[in-house]
Amino acid sequence: MDSALSDPHNGSVEAGGPTNGTTRPPSTPEGIALAYGSLLLMALLPIFFGALRSVRCARGKNASDMPETITSRDAARFPIIASCTLLGLYLFFKIFSQEYINLLLSMYFFVLGILALSHTISPFMNKFFPANFPNRQYQLLFTQGSGENKEEIINYEFDTKDLVCLGLSSIVGVWYLLRKHWIANNLFGLAFSLNGVELLHLNNVSTGCILLGGLFIYDVFWVFGTNVMVTVAKSFEAPIKLVFPQDLLEKGLEADNFAMLGLGDIVIPGIFIALLLRFDISLKKNTHTYFYTSFAAYIFGLGLTIFIMHIFKHAQPALLYLVPACIGFPVLVALAKGEVTEMFSYESSAEILPHTPRLTHFPTVSGSPASLADSMQQKLAGPRRRRPQNPSAIYEESHPKDPAAVTESREGTEASTPRGLEKKEK
Repeated sequence: MDSALSDPHNGSVEAGGPTNGTTRPPSTPEGIALAYGSLLLMALLPIFFGALRSVRCARGKNASDMPETITSRDAARFPIIASCTLLGLYLFFKIFSQEYINLLLSMYFFVLGILALSHTISPFMNKFFPANFPNRQYQLLFTQGSGENKEEIINYEFDTKDLVCLGLSSIVGVWYLLRKHWIANNLFGLAFSLNGVELLHLNNVSTGCILLGGLFIYDVFWVFGTNVMVTVAKSFEAPIKLVFPQDLLEKGLEADNFAMLGLGDIVIPGIFIALLLRFDISLKKNTHTYFYTSFAAYIFGLGLTIFIMHIFKHAQPALLYLVPACIGFPVLVALAKGEVTEMFSYESSAEILPHTPRLTHFPTVSGSPASLADSMQQKLAGPRRRRPQNPSAIYEESHPKDPAAVTESREGTEASTPRGLEKKEK
């Protein structure tokens, strides 16, 4: 989760490989402005479109596209896991050969990047296919065991259009694997970011505050307290960051003086902004106040990061500025509108079936989920009646409007008892 790294005077570290020790010429003000502006734009695109796609993802029925929900327990453990991973990578680069580690990581991210990019461009590519395109359905299913113990490991459904997108993404993957070009790196990085914002869902605002608060401390410590994050960012040859050359105007596409922004500084605030968009929709006011407020807060926070980084000529932990902005601005709006309680009581998982009663214990039933929901609604809607204990009560319930019949029924009941027979004999 490296932050934006840049030194406009001495030159940034090249994303495609280690430096050779030569001194680079200072970047021009135009080149610096172009690089920073491009990084800002590339950061905003996956957040905006990923948030919109997260709404459709929460309402979707395809099991392969179901979101991964982050709970408060996951959020509390995430900074610890991220710190262990970062420190482990740092030690690996210190002990083992950097070339072989990056080769292994390149193959790993080659596969992940193709799948992420294919999933990203699939909705856009569907618009370019003709109506008579022969689209066949496929299913990739891996199971473990047999009989009643059979368990699904992978169940992925796709069609011919998805295969075409996979082929196009593979071309980008081969380009990245052979050249490590910064454009191919950015295509994979944008795909990772958009998929992260779309498929990672916070269950409520409190969880988002825990996650962002923990990573706020994580980012500040590993950037200002040690050189671990900067070293890993410089040595790690994988599309885990967005890069843009500051000398593009001088060298064109072969430029090598890069400013960079870690994907964590996009995805982590992005999933919180996507949560606020779903909260806006749950209010049913046809406004996206909290989404636009948090989106503007992200622009402000990232712009402040770039400004301070440019002034002090030192790597900056972007979450140091993004976290207070992305949390503080929406909370201030909620205070002004008197909706703080609604904001912190909102549960994102409740959107899956918003009009269906939620169960805490699931009975064993047969039938479709729709029939189960209908039967539940009928039971909840109808008042429960006491079961009659004797035949006279049944008669009273069936003829409540006939007083004479009720009287005869009571007399008949009295005569049927032993006490009634005794009176009749007398």
